[in-house]
Amino acid sequence: MTAQRFALTPGEPAGIGPDLCLLLAQQAHPHPLIVIANHTLLAERAALLGLNIRLISTSPAAWPDRPAPAGSLYVWDTPLATPVTAGRLDAANAGYVLETLTRAGQGCLDGHFAGMITAPVHKGVINQSGIAFSGHTEFLAELTHTEQVVMMLATHGLRVALVTTHLPLKDVAEAITDERLSRVTRILHNDLRTKFGLENPRILVCGLNPHAGEGGHLGREEIEIIEPTLDRLRAEGIQLIGPLPADTLFTPKHLDHCDAVLAMYHDQGLPVLKFKGFGAAVNITLGLPIIRTSVDHGTALDLAGSGNIDSGSLDVALQTAYAMAASQLRG
Repeated sequence: MTAQRFALTPGEPAGIGPDLCLLLAQQAHPHPLIVIANHTLLAERAALLGLNIRLISTSPAAWPDRPAPAGSLYVWDTPLATPVTAGRLDAANAGYVLETLTRAGQGCLDGHFAGMITAPVHKGVINQSGIAFSGHTEFLAELTHTEQVVMMLATHGLRVALVTTHLPLKDVAEAITDERLSRVTRILHNDLRTKFGLENPRILVCGLNPHAGEGGHLGREEIEIIEPTLDRLRAEGIQLIGPLPADTLFTPKHLDHCDAVLAMYHDQGLPVLKFKGFGAAVNITLGLPIIRTSVDHGTALDLAGSGNIDSGSLDVALQTAYAMAASQLRG
């Protein structure tokens, strides 16, 4: 059987994404990994880093059917608007970044790739170019015509999904509605089953307020919205525990017996996860018709071309995408 192919996008060309791809090329991979990037950029960055990496050109006309050997990298050449200097942003290349994402995402939809893995982009410079861009997640949701997606980060022994993501704290309570909580929970439950192979996933749900509202004395969102919604979802067969106080939920007593945590907002769940596994965590977009994983860090412009970087998070993102694709095949 032909090995499954995966797409890898290096993100911001002036950041550490190209460096990470080259570091990963030093080792063999179990599947053909196609880096969607500018060939010259990778060659120049390899020279800067002192890495002897063989860049093998590929394209939809002639996809490889076996993994590249260690020390080599399949590259689907994508044109830059202007040459790149490591560490120096240039808005002229914003279109290049989005083209790599489009090629990867559309390639997944068309069946060329079993999944896509993304290195970090720089949202600011893309917006500076005049292109409205709020992030990978929203871009891929639009590309795949997906109405609702869910952000989940994972590291060894912990998965945390979010009901709300990048909202000011003052807007979070209003955003916790029956409709949003229901949609997010169903997506989380479904993808844990279909993309992670968990037959009956057990999900812990955080309360919104301190002590999960303390019986209504510290807020009524749990009583009026969260608890009734969870009861309805339990009636659908979804295994939910909560709402629980977030300050005690993230302890072995609870985590040892769950498959994922559903947090109400960004800084409720992610500080714990990043404390546990920063540099070895992966960002996963749930709800898409494709598999997409990403690193848990930024572009690190100051480290681009220095060689002083760690590819741990990108390696975890790769391994997670491989495992998710295998779960889908088994399903």
